[in-house]
Amino acid sequence: MDSVELQNLIEQISLQCFNRPFLHQVKINRRMTTTGGRYHLDDHHIEINAHFLAPQYHEYLVGIIKHELCHYHLHLLHRGYHHRDRDFKILLQKVGGSRYAPDIGLRRRKKFNYIYVCENCGLHYPRMRRINTRRYRCGKCKRQLRLEQNFKVSNK
Repeated sequence: MDSVELQNLIEQISLQCFNRPFLHQVKINRRMTTTGGRYHLDDHHIEINAHFLAPQYHEYLVGIIKHELCHYHLHLLHRGYHHRDRDFKILLQKVGGSRYAPDIGLRRRKKFNYIYVCENCGLHYPRMRRINTRRYRCGKCKRQLRLEQNFKVSNK
């Protein structure tokens, strides 16, 4: 799907579900990973995650478009357009938009470089950075921690 087809789809969904026209531009953002779309308050354009334009994610794309159009129309009507606002929640439920962007495998996995283990109770503490084991203790039994595994790779 290209930007012209996406623009037409958004205009069609806006008229069908909101009975109001979408008068601004839609842009495709290829750098988005955790969000499905974004509505910009300053110039009222909508950005859509390029990964959701694939045919197998069409139903997710429609939910994301409805979500962003809720922000768009409520903001232009000077009503509550934030996620926390009652107007937004009611309109989103009414049109059947998605509350959150579904995970389609784009999120980065967290790598833990160090794993510390309590010497008394055996509780594991995965960490990204090294910690001072003389200063930090187990949160459960307050005993000393020891470095179990060190996955840190030196950059040479």
